Amino acid sequence: MASMLLTSLRSSPLTSVQAAQFGKASQVSAELNNTSPKSKKTLATPGVKNIVLVDGVRTPFLQSGTIYANLMPHDLARAALQGLLNRTGLPKDAVDYIVYGTVIQEVKTSNVAREAALGAGFSDKTPAHTVTMACISSNQAMTTAVGLIAAGQCDAVVAGGVEFMSDVPIRHSRKMRKTMLSLNKAKTLGARLSLLGSIRLAHLAPELPAVAEFSTAETMGHSADRLAAAFGVSRLEQDEFALRSHMLAKKAQDSGLLSDVISFKVPGKDIVSKDNGIRPSTMEQMAKLKPAFIKPHGTVTAANSSFLTDGASAVLIMSEEKALAMGYKPKAYLRDFVYVSQDPKDQLLLGPTYATPKVLEKSGLTLNDIDVFEFHEAFAGQIMANLKAMESDWFAQTYMGRKTKVGAPPMEKFNTWGGSLSLGHPFAATGCRLVTTVAHRLQKEGGQYGLVAACAAGGQEGCRSLVMLCCLA
Repeated sequence: MASMLLTSLRSSPLTSVQAAQFGKASQVSAELNNTSPKSKKTLATPGVKNIVLVDGVRTPFLQSGTIYANLMPHDLARAALQGLLNRTGLPKDAVDYIVYGTVIQEVKTSNVAREAALGAGFSDKTPAHTVTMACISSNQAMTTAVGLIAAGQCDAVVAGGVEFMSDVPIRHSRKMRKTMLSLNKAKTLGARLSLLGSIRLAHLAPELPAVAEFSTAETMGHSADRLAAAFGVSRLEQDEFALRSHMLAKKAQDSGLLSDVISFKVPGKDIVSKDNGIRPSTMEQMAKLKPAFIKPHGTVTAANSSFLTDGASAVLIMSEEKALAMGYKPKAYLRDFVYVSQDPKDQLLLGPTYATPKVLEKSGLTLNDIDVFEFHEAFAGQIMANLKAMESDWFAQTYMGRKTKVGAPPMEKFNTWGGSLSLGHPFAATGCRLVTTVAHRLQKEGGQYGLVAACAAGGQEGCRSLVMLCCLA
């Protein structure tokens, strides 16, 4: 799971932990004038560059197989990049580097960052590379950007993520692939006919992609179901949380709070301006759905899980010095981050529980200092299991080597504009959405510190988490 702590500027998650700070315009001025801002500590480190989030955008997140169905991933990524340029007025030649995340790669555009950048009109002299870290791929893109700026390599980096579940690679079986490769090398008609004659009907069966752990062969839905059972999370609790997510997302959408969403003209179709997965239901309707993974007694259903989603996101990250010199009013300081790993079998989705205390302790903060929490909602059961683990002294002592519990975020500060269950979850694009949402919520609610967390699958070390600390000052 991935967690990010941000401090607001008020003027404007496998598992990993990332922290960032945001603050008021007056606070920024006070910091520049070497006076003490009237706020909590800024987390600024002497001699270390301040790194800021200037702005962030995303395409509408749409259910896969709907309006984006005939596009390609780089089309969505290009739209997000162009939207960021339009939103910020950023000169294309001011960008030093572009980093994009993706999970399910389109083989024709394996470095989707580069293809999208060229399509969006960036100079062919601007380097771009693609990263993958499951559901925290754009978190990894952002921390890569932070690292490039902190190291003095860059002053302005665009980071983002894209996922396109409407069209995923489907492979032939290995035996069929070997035969086809051998056919390509065969020099005589006889050799070709012999190879063709070796093909059996079973060889033609396709290999469909699955959202599953390579090390365990278990889908994430199964993992979520087992995790919910281990922590005693009932079907009712999961459905209630999912309904909360949809209702809050609908309220935020109707109130115009989801301002990171840009309009996108889909070729051959109308302009899309809203997420289309926000659908408040009723507890009665949700109760009618059957278990989706562990049947017949599982508790994870289509209604309390995030859905397959197409979408892209992009953020502009700069050194504070460069941002102010260009006349920008940053939305947040990005202060710190932490990546952690757990057992990919039994603790795959518990990243926030492990990552959150690490980033807080690293930053010298407590849970009570955080004004805004944004956790990725892969499954309602996963969220509720983490909240229960964070409230458990036994879990802290048995598994985390801590004397006391971490403590769960108060719900009045938690995902109050909806989350992945309702807004959608294009795997690699979610991290940027979380960070941008934290910045906007801190501004709207007058908070200073925000923390982002997101769980992620797989990788050679199993489950990783990112916690990001954001702040306004």
